Amino acid sequence: MPADTEGKPPTVTPVRVVIALCLVAPFVAMLWVSSYAKVDPTFIGIPFFYWYQMLWVLISTALTMIAYKLWQRDQRARKGGASA
Repeated sequence: MPADTEGKPPTVTPVRVVIALCLVAPFVAMLWVSSYAKVDPTFIGIPFFYWYQMLWVLISTALTMIAYKLWQRDQRARKGGASA
């Protein structure tokens, strides 16, 4: 093992994989148009195509917040527990 990487935590960790999945999920959901390009089921008269996309706005917000909090915790752990 090279001397400059001794004592450093690995770059790819399970937490960072979860962060990546949280950030990639909305893109996959929105780019897979054939999965939601339909009218039914409607929700209070709104076709599925529209309310599905609006639902993903809320889901994306939650996933981004989770990713940010996990990133903050990961950075604090890498700095030895110092508050960020």
